[in-house]
Amino acid sequence: MHNLTIDGARLWDSLMETAKFGGTAKGGIKRLTLTDEDKAVRDWFRAACEAVGCTVTVDAVGNLFARRPGRNDALPPIAMGSHLDTQPTGGKFDGVLGVLAGLEVLRSLHDTGYETNAPVEVISWTNEEGSRFAPAMLASGVFAGVFPPEFAYTRTDRAGLSFGAELERIGYKGDEPAGGHKLGAFFELHIEQGPILEHEGKVIGVVTGVQGMRWYEVTVTGQDAHTGATPMYLRKNALLGTARAIDAVNAVALAHEPLAVGTVGLVEVKPNSRNVVPGEVFFTVDLRHPDDAVLDRMEAEFRAALPGIMEPLGLVFEEKRIWESPAVRFDPELIRCVRHGAEKAGYPMREIVSGAGHDAVYIARVAPTTMIFVPCAGGLSHNEAESITIEDCKAGAQVLLDAVIEYDRRFAA
Repeated sequence: MHNLTIDGARLWDSLMETAKFGGTAKGGIKRLTLTDEDKAVRDWFRAACEAVGCTVTVDAVGNLFARRPGRNDALPPIAMGSHLDTQPTGGKFDGVLGVLAGLEVLRSLHDTGYETNAPVEVISWTNEEGSRFAPAMLASGVFAGVFPPEFAYTRTDRAGLSFGAELERIGYKGDEPAGGHKLGAFFELHIEQGPILEHEGKVIGVVTGVQGMRWYEVTVTGQDAHTGATPMYLRKNALLGTARAIDAVNAVALAHEPLAVGTVGLVEVKPNSRNVVPGEVFFTVDLRHPDDAVLDRMEAEFRAALPGIMEPLGLVFEEKRIWESPAVRFDPELIRCVRHGAEKAGYPMREIVSGAGHDAVYIARVAPTTMIFVPCAGGLSHNEAESITIEDCKAGAQVLLDAVIEYDRRFAA
């Protein structure tokens, strides 16, 4: 038996310190993948891990692995982690909590001299958000063999800068082959990013899986025209077609309530002038549901709606699915370990399916995987006002620590 305890104040201080890298005036973080701010937080994380005796390695797509040895270093490591990149108007806790809670676990083990049977690692995955380089979960996808490294290197941001060039620019293209780093298990602590735990008064979400997700890109082409001289009936207004398509996406999601969601979150209008009828619009679509069969129907309905919207307006369009992540069910034994950790600490809990995508989705393809959720205020995330309590931070990290120790018991001699 052990009595290892997380230092909640130290974890909170680390969260606040790293929030300075890309901190915004509204109290959030803008730390896009492979920017100077991303390099700064990577450097901080690396130094913090080395300070507690860990060996840090970097793979070919910039994933960082901080390893603390165990009694039997021949065993694959029990890993924890998440991501350090954020949305353009991100909060302090999305992803970052999972990485820094993993660091706090390492610090707690170091402080007490506790020796695990298997090595223990903390991982920071590159480009989870996908806000600068689409798709999301890019580097964990390469690690799991979903994408080849060259696919990642050739992704570009809206300014035309490539993932590969920016990775080299900040000095985080490592020598270790992506995917060559074997894992024995992976636990990811994360804020829920939704309102359920807070609403029900639960401290811990025992995550059993992640819903299916699909991303699409659509370009609508009409004709630029003078707003004063072009009558309404002769216009080819690409923005009007887009507006109706957005409403169609909303209708598709509503038709599959209560679990379906559909979102248009990015729209680029050209020429974007107040006295020019928009001649071209680029927009994105995000469809999600826990059942892949329902997601198939949602996709078919969305695609069927587009010709009927665009053709009467004299518009043409191109649509393609750029990313798909099927629904995932997590490992039952790791789920048991999380439940054990919550019970041991006496935290109220419930089982939950994640509505958001996470690196754990891809890692589940190559190693036993699960997640732990803690509540966030109002369910708000991807927002500078994202907020959690120090008590919930500590609770999540304590359950993470106890779950790792529980799983490690299987390797006792």
